[in-house]
Amino acid sequence: MKAAILVDLNHPLEVAELALPRLDIGQVKVQLHCSTICGAQVGEISGIKGRDKFLPHLLGHEGGGVVLEVGPGVTLVKPGDHVVLHWRKGAGIQSSTPRYQWEGRTVNAGWVATFADQAIVSENRITRIEDDIPFEIASLLGCAVTTALGLINRDAKVQIGEAVAVIGCGGVGLNVVQGAAMVSADPIIAIDIYDHKLDMAKRFGATHVINSMNDDPSEMLAKVVGMPDQQTIKGKPSESVHMGGIDVVVENTGNVDLIEMAYQFTKPRTGRTILVGVPRHDHDITIHSLPLHYGQVLTGSEGGHTNPTIDIPRYLNLYRKGKLELDSVITHRFPLAEINRAFDQMRAGEVGRCAITMT
Repeated sequence: MKAAILVDLNHPLEVAELALPRLDIGQVKVQLHCSTICGAQVGEISGIKGRDKFLPHLLGHEGGGVVLEVGPGVTLVKPGDHVVLHWRKGAGIQSSTPRYQWEGRTVNAGWVATFADQAIVSENRITRIEDDIPFEIASLLGCAVTTALGLINRDAKVQIGEAVAVIGCGGVGLNVVQGAAMVSADPIIAIDIYDHKLDMAKRFGATHVINSMNDDPSEMLAKVVGMPDQQTIKGKPSESVHMGGIDVVVENTGNVDLIEMAYQFTKPRTGRTILVGVPRHDHDITIHSLPLHYGQVLTGSEGGHTNPTIDIPRYLNLYRKGKLELDSVITHRFPLAEINRAFDQMRAGEVGRCAITMT
């Protein structure tokens, strides 16, 4: 198999041939056709969470492919099945994690890895789909779509007519905008530093867009929704509805200043600040915590608390009926051999979601 290996933090991935181990209980061998790149992988390469004790290891957690072989105990898929590879647990066995061999070294991997033309994954990290679903669409369902729509439905529980702001309009952010539009949120405010991403956000349902490189986002948000009235902290929850601010703010970048701004613009008593982006391990946020005692929410989203076994078929049904736009989310494509160039373009902000093709 050929795979992209993270050998050292802050270094390019090394694309090399690896030897696959034998399948263990609950493991599935998959032929990858496509993997999309999540922004979390950019952070992982740069060591955003600190020291990485698993180096060298494989990366990637959203992909589409075909089952080649199943290990003992696997019952939910069979050879020839088309599948989505995802990092959230679904139905099936959680296997041990595979270890590959490369030039006499052991290469670690989690329960799923997708930057490879073949991979051994845990049964509960794949979901079978119909054969006519494009592998690129399958890849998006591994994280970008499921995280975003799960966030709207499960984490934020967005209600009809609530105001939603989305900071950072990459693959997840664009689908958060789309999910907010699907539940009739209003207004939906998209914030980014790239006009082409904001143009996409408007197509996905944003009612207002703010380029924070050109305009102060705090000033622009205040013009759209007004500043929250902190005097409502101890009032009745119903009073905060009419006092300015945003019902749900989704922060995707991990930028400390933007996280603090998101929290400041969230409505007292009823508002929810949902964090998708993760700051560097040595960067702390500073907030006034009193509103949290009176109902305001600040929380992180773990993949939208998605249940892939249930949610992926639902979202594919919406896609088939033209109610979920996914075809334009992927803006750039690269072969596995050029994966480092793909990461360079992601860091430069030049892509929406980037696809790595294996065949």
